[in-house]
Amino acid sequence: MEFDFSAILLGLTVVFGVVWGLDRLFLYKKRKARLDAAGAEYRDPVPVDWARSLFPVVLVVLLLRSFVAEPFRIPSGSMMPTLDVGDFILVNKFAYGLRMPAFNNKFVSLGEPKRGDVVVFRFPGYLCDDGSGKLVRSGDQSCADPHAPVPNQNWIKRVIGLPGDRIESHGDQLLINGQPVQADEAGPYQGNPKRDESRVMLDYGATVWTEHLGKVNHLIARMPAYTTPNAIPNDKVPSVVPQGCYIVMGDNRYNSTDSRWWGCMPEQNLAGKAFLIWLSWRGTDAGWFDLSRMGTVIH
Repeated sequence: MEFDFSAILLGLTVVFGVVWGLDRLFLYKKRKARLDAAGAEYRDPVPVDWARSLFPVVLVVLLLRSFVAEPFRIPSGSMMPTLDVGDFILVNKFAYGLRMPAFNNKFVSLGEPKRGDVVVFRFPGYLCDDGSGKLVRSGDQSCADPHAPVPNQNWIKRVIGLPGDRIESHGDQLLINGQPVQADEAGPYQGNPKRDESRVMLDYGATVWTEHLGKVNHLIARMPAYTTPNAIPNDKVPSVVPQGCYIVMGDNRYNSTDSRWWGCMPEQNLAGKAFLIWLSWRGTDAGWFDLSRMGTVIH
C-alpha cells in the first residue's frame, strides 16, 4: 500500500486548523468567561490543546515539503552509478514551479526541465492497449489488465528528451534529433560486493561511461550481458516527444524501467529536481552508512 504523505500532511493541517480556529471563534471566550467567574484556572480542552500545539508544526512541515525541498529514498538500482539503493536525497520543489500540495496542480511557473536534469515524478503508468486499439495508462506492466489502477509511486530518472525532440536508440547509441550522444568509457564498475545491486553489476561485468548530455556530463552503467532494453522509438514511445511530455531514462541503462517501456512522462507529474544526497544507508552487512556519498551534489 502506497501512502501519500503530502495528502496526509494536508489533511492533518486542515483538521488541526479547523479545530483550533472554530474553538477560538465560537467557544473560547464563553469557556474562559465561565471559568474566570468560577475562579478556576483556564485550560484548553485536550483536543483543542493538541490542535493548537500541532497546527503550526504540521503547517511548517507541509510548506517546506511542498514548496522548498522534500526528502526521498532511492528504492532501486535504476539510477546507478549516480544514485545507489539506500541513498536519501533532497528534491528542489520550486525548480520548475509551485504546485498545490497533494493535488500537484501548478499555480506558479518558474522554469522547465532541462536535458540532463535528474527529476522525481509521479509514475504515470504503463501504456496498454485497452482492446479497442486505444492506449491507456495501467498499473499492470504485463497489460493483462489494461484498466488496473496506477500505483501512487514516486520515481526518479534523468531527462533525455524534451518536447519536440526526436529520440532514437540503437543498441548502446542514443541519438537526439539525429545527433549521436557521445559517451566515453571510464572503466569497469567498482562497487561494494556486499550490496545486492552492486554484486549483480559486478557479476555481469558492468562498465561505467561518461555520457555528454548537452551541458551535463554524468555517469551511466552498461551491462550488455544482463539485458537489452527496448529500442526507441517503438509502438508506445512517439518518435517525436509531444508537448507537455518528457522522455526519461535511468542511468543504469540496461536495468531501468523507464520511458522505453511506458512512454513519455507528463509534465503535470513532475515533483521536482533532485540536487543532493544527504544520507546514504548501506545496510548492516555493508557497513551501515556510506560517509563518502553524504553531501554529494547530484548532476
